[in-house]
Amino acid sequence: MYLIVGLGNPGKEYQNTRHNIGFDVIDVIARQENISVTEKKHKALIGKGIIAGRKVILAKPQTYMNLSGESVRSLLDYYKADETEELLVVSDDISLPPGQLRIRKKGSAGGHNGLKNIIAHLGHDCFQRIKMGVGEKPEGYDLVDYVLGRFDGTDRKIMDQAALAAADAVRLILTEGADAAMNLYNKKVKTEE
Repeated sequence: MYLIVGLGNPGKEYQNTRHNIGFDVIDVIARQENISVTEKKHKALIGKGIIAGRKVILAKPQTYMNLSGESVRSLLDYYKADETEELLVVSDDISLPPGQLRIRKKGSAGGHNGLKNIIAHLGHDCFQRIKMGVGEKPEGYDLVDYVLGRFDGTDRKIMDQAALAAADAVRLILTEGADAAMNLYNKKVKTEE
């Protein structure tokens, strides 16, 4: 049983913000795979389905970002998923340019409070993740205001494409493993000069 968790904050006021790109990716996968993510369980909205021949749970924790680990821990315990092999977390990353993906099999939270809380609840950082670049905070901006802000029109288009790419990366991880996905997606995004 694969557990695919997109990080974000619940509520309309947080929809389409930089911090909710994990939720956006879960929504894309749910649409593409015809999985309804509406069941309330384990402090999350979840949906069960089959992707690339594998049983999956799509989850959007409803604990708010900083407590994401509570939901992830509960889901892992209930479904008896292997934390290092069957957990895949999708989150935003301000250290990557908009639209760039970075897939990892382990690593620090990098200052991301959702990942930090998951690591605290797991007791280790050895789980697969897809980090979605949302761009660096501009000089003088408050970090919270930036990540809870929305993308402008150009960046929104880039992020919509990146969400589609992340959904493809999830399928590749399910079928061929994280290394194959890392080889394909962990490249620098070409920017126009």
